[in-house]
Amino acid sequence: MNVKELKGKSLVELKEKLAEIQKHQFDLRMAKGNGQLTKNHLLKEARRDIAKVKTLIKQNLIATKEAGNK
Repeated sequence: MNVKELKGKSLVELKEKLAEIQKHQFDLRMAKGNGQLTKNHLLKEARRDIAKVKTLIKQNLIATKEAGNK
């Protein structure tokens, strides 16, 4: 996932993307538990993607709060 693509999205779109990635991570964990996951690196990528989106959400909230104070 490219951060440049995500920076242009609104807060609502970021939250939707976060929910989508979290569902994908859940599916990957279930596949791993069943022994069906052959590409273990996908779990690591999902965790990192979640962190990226959460960081952008937090930055967006901080920017909105600062804009409201001015």
